[in-house]
Amino acid sequence: MKSTKTLDLCLIALFTAVITVVSQFNIPLPGGVPMTLQTFIIPVAGIVLGSRRGFFSALSYVILGSIGVPVFTGLSGGLGSILGVTGGFIISFPFIALSAGLFYEMAVKLSGEREGTGKIIIYYALILSGILIGNILNYGIGVLWFMTMTHNTLGAALAACVIPFIPTTLLKNVLILILGPALRHTLYQARLIGTANAA
Repeated sequence: MKSTKTLDLCLIALFTAVITVVSQFNIPLPGGVPMTLQTFIIPVAGIVLGSRRGFFSALSYVILGSIGVPVFTGLSGGLGSILGVTGGFIISFPFIALSAGLFYEMAVKLSGEREGTGKIIIYYALILSGILIGNILNYGIGVLWFMTMTHNTLGAALAACVIPFIPTTLLKNVLILILGPALRHTLYQARLIGTANAA
């Protein structure tokens, strides 16, 4: 039991570090919301680590940044990052990981009860559902926060925070759908994680 908890903490810490590194790759945009890879790596963390560990990995990232550790985009940190116009997107990160992880676990369980083509369809449909719900949470919380901080209309917020990101979001979703389960399987074979649907 003790070794399992130690491994859990190590995996959570590892992915918190990975999220930090990946977060530094960004493209600044005129609306004030940069295009980042955070919304790629965080759902991957949820799938690979499971809902519980993925949630705590993303939560650790948010907490570290909130207390001033320079883990956010551009090696920034502090409450100013949370209270800024992009704070809502940051706050949504743990829930993105949770959604991806929960639906992955559901996909493994329910697809295991089927055979043939139906098994594959259910498996990927559920994983994609978790990713899409994460998108909704990310954009929903992010847009509401952006509107509150900038006093912009919904239309202006969507133009700044959602519309420019739709093509890359779709691309990231496809990559998450492919790479997330593959990486989880790799770590499972290496015996770094437990059963395929462990949380």
